[in-house]
Amino acid sequence: MQRAYADALKRVDFFAVSAVIIPMVVYLLTLAPSVTFFDSGEFLTAIYSLGSAHSPGYPLFINYAKPFTYLPFGNIAFRVNIATAFSAAIACYGVYLLVSHLLEGEELAEDKAFSDFFKRAISLCAALSFAFSARLWLQSNHDKPYPLIAFLAAMVFYLLLLWRDKYRQGEERPAYVYLGAFLCGLAFGAHQTMVLLLPSCAFLILSMDWRLVSRVKEIVIAVAFALLGFSVHLHLPIRATQNPLLNWGDPKTLTQFLWHFLRKGYPVDKPNRDLSLLWAQVNAFNIPFEFTWVGLALLLIGIVAFLRKRRDEVLAYLIGVVFFLLVIVGYFNALPDLIFLTEEFFTPLYLLSAVFIGLGMFFLLKKALDTLAAEKLRALPVKVIAGFFLLALPVTVCALHYVENDQHENYIAYDYATNTLRTLPQGAVLYTWGDSGAFPLWYLQGVEKMREDLDLLHTPHLVFAWYLDSFPHLFRYSMLRALPLETQPPENVLKLSIAEQIERRPVFIDFSTRYSIQFDEFSLRQKGICYQLEKDGRTLLLPDISVWSLYNGRGLSGEMFFRDLDTGKAILIYSNSHMEAGETLLRVGRTREGVEEMRTAARIAPEMNGQIVRILSGYGIR
Repeated sequence: MQRAYADALKRVDFFAVSAVIIPMVVYLLTLAPSVTFFDSGEFLTAIYSLGSAHSPGYPLFINYAKPFTYLPFGNIAFRVNIATAFSAAIACYGVYLLVSHLLEGEELAEDKAFSDFFKRAISLCAALSFAFSARLWLQSNHDKPYPLIAFLAAMVFYLLLLWRDKYRQGEERPAYVYLGAFLCGLAFGAHQTMVLLLPSCAFLILSMDWRLVSRVKEIVIAVAFALLGFSVHLHLPIRATQNPLLNWGDPKTLTQFLWHFLRKGYPVDKPNRDLSLLWAQVNAFNIPFEFTWVGLALLLIGIVAFLRKRRDEVLAYLIGVVFFLLVIVGYFNALPDLIFLTEEFFTPLYLLSAVFIGLGMFFLLKKALDTLAAEKLRALPVKVIAGFFLLALPVTVCALHYVENDQHENYIAYDYATNTLRTLPQGAVLYTWGDSGAFPLWYLQGVEKMREDLDLLHTPHLVFAWYLDSFPHLFRYSMLRALPLETQPPENVLKLSIAEQIERRPVFIDFSTRYSIQFDEFSLRQKGICYQLEKDGRTLLLPDISVWSLYNGRGLSGEMFFRDLDTGKAILIYSNSHMEAGETLLRVGRTREGVEEMRTAARIAPEMNGQIVRILSGYGIR
């Protein structure tokens, strides 16, 4: 028994295990403890209820993450964040697998044991370089579907490499292609950017033998397997019939499914592109930022060094880069303030980039070792120096990106939502504007069952009939039903809805709504970061500053290093809210309280200090 156990241990590739375990440990150390901003709260609510997330629905990601919600520790958000961390860790294993495969038959030195050891070490270091890249790390520590699609992309490429090896040896193994086609179809349920890798996949097949294009039977079978994988989208109409907690688009009919899947709810006016915008869009794919300039150099070295031996694999990677840029930059043509969203789409390309970075490491190490005599390779200093050379890149990338991706104390979104909910009166309705202001509220109310007496309405969605259907107690007989909603500006629909609600219950708007629309017909009473609407639009209502004592302000004093775009906006909202309350109090002569509010605003966001000084100077206060 002991001998069998020892033999089993010998067969374990501890480098491969480390390619998963090391990233997973680091991800857990930097994992967000709860809901975050952007799409987090919405994904969490969809996963918890097995519903439908925003277009195109993400059915694979939802079903992948759902089992993690049954973990016996942490809140639901933390459990789903673990799911994303795990998908990112196995994506790193995908890098290890690809590098190891591409280095088969390559030798670093005549000493086979030495060569095999360092080839596995190179594969591990390439995997760790990808693990600590800014993009993957940021996606690993809260709920995101992109690491999952990166893993699936790696498996598809690996299967195609296996198929190519067998085909080169004269063996027909179409099962590899069929399984790859199935995974491609399945990956569409994680994110539609998988389609941008299809030209690379097709090239890896046809570059072996262009006559394969005439094999109709095999093509039909591969398409059938792809459709089988794509059938994960049946989750959307099937679950829609059960009216889950989050049922975005209500895709129970073919028309609504296509509306949802084809993203018809996101009409965007394309910006007029100039050179600066074009460069910003292209720069969303940024190898030096992810892997440093040394990483870019290693990538280029790997491409050039293996161009002759692995020409088709190199061309497949470059084809992927071209197609991603043509579609994401050329077709999407994102607005300047939305370019950051497209950065996430390049995650599968960063995985493939890490693979060629590993090949670059191999080439340089081989060149260095070729200058040494065979007996010197066994010397400990040579092994130590080689190890330091390989570890230099992943350790540097980790050090550069650790602070900005450490979210283990990131309670900003959670506190922002709980601060909002706990200060609203019983039975109130709150209108929000903006995903980051709404989604954490959805999670807290729908998943953690906080303040279920409230109605949380997202203004941009009021123009969709499916959204009104999700609030039958509010909109079954609403005047909104008589309007052609999708032709109406959201602000008009909002005001009609407010007019219906304000007669019978307290009506509140959040900070973003307050500064997105003019409310001249209403008086606004500020209550922290929310505002209650009163029908008389001519009365100056004093802010209710007592609600601040109910707020939790973790991370607002600069002790939390992590700060993405919406986290920064939330902090500014707190500061601006204190500043607005202070200015109102100063206007009515309550100087001491007004100055204290101004000081609090400056403590939260020191960058507001100049504006605060100007306001105080206007009232003769230094």
